[in-house]
Amino acid sequence: MPPTDGVWAAPGRINLIGEHTDYNDGFVLPFALPLRTTVAASLVDGPQWTASSAQEPGTLTFGPGELRPGGVDGWGRYVAGVVWALRDAGFAVPGARLDIRSDVPVGAGLSSSHALECAVLTALCDLGGLDLPLPDRPRLVQRAENEYVGAPTGIMDQTASMLCRAGYALFLDCRSMAVEHIPFDLASVGLAILVIDSRAPHRHSDGEYGVRRRTCEEAARILGLPALRDVTDLDDALGRLPDEVSRRRVRHVVTENQRVLDTVDLLHAGRFADIGPLLTASHASMRDDYEITVPEVDTAVSAALDAGAYGARMTGGGFGGCVLALIDAAAADSVSTAVAKAYAEAGFTAPATFSAVPSGGATRVS
Repeated sequence: MPPTDGVWAAPGRINLIGEHTDYNDGFVLPFALPLRTTVAASLVDGPQWTASSAQEPGTLTFGPGELRPGGVDGWGRYVAGVVWALRDAGFAVPGARLDIRSDVPVGAGLSSSHALECAVLTALCDLGGLDLPLPDRPRLVQRAENEYVGAPTGIMDQTASMLCRAGYALFLDCRSMAVEHIPFDLASVGLAILVIDSRAPHRHSDGEYGVRRRTCEEAARILGLPALRDVTDLDDALGRLPDEVSRRRVRHVVTENQRVLDTVDLLHAGRFADIGPLLTASHASMRDDYEITVPEVDTAVSAALDAGAYGARMTGGGFGGCVLALIDAAAADSVSTAVAKAYAEAGFTAPATFSAVPSGGATRVS
């Protein structure tokens, strides 16, 4: 690796609860993972950016001419999108060489793309002395994702990767962008979050994500509301919607928002184990009303619950990805074994498991 001016890192995230609520102006409760993407960066003369990744072949070089949506493809569009968004916002982005490494699994629903974008943004802001306050950075990363990459993501992942603190979950109001750091030291009470990478290939995730979002936006329009977050009488809202699919989608969003609020209340009270049923209810809602689970994640949830988990749910956008289970810390091996056994019996690819510890957000590391 050539000499660098510094190394920056940003974490992947896992969402404790609050799925598909962010783009409905709702509430979410993610926390950052110790898994991170690191960017070793150095300044270069002129407006040119070179990026290489230990996880991808080849080296990408682009200049201002490629800084238009669609100008860079593949994994490099996440890097170029950040540069584009910064320049479009009026910042003098320094030319740089960016050497990227990551231990955030790709395609597992742990926000590997946002970890990359947030690490690149943090590096470029520091290298160029750019006056972009930390609370404003998630919106800029979202612009890169929405307008350059072309993915209709909400604001949760970027905010978690930027703002999370070690030992805390991040309670985010996706409308006001108000944040509250909720103590989430599970180890102090003998509990743990076991993450189960289902190893399920993402099936139609990009297209189906967009369909879900459009359905929610149309339902809000029919109800005469800015967003589904504003539904106050669920039964009345369901009665005014014209089709069963819309009713199921709205029921998930409204009830999921309430589950986030209830989870926050329990965590404030120190009743960590009592959030388990809310996690499990969230999964049932994603399975039955939002229809975004797949057999692998349903099997992992059922096996974890049968093995004694307090609660379990899929986390992330759906159609694959990871499951989280709230367990006694001492039960990690037995729950992992039970899930692996259920997978083997179903003929699925063996899952991977690890314990997730709430960690800090994007930062300079050297």
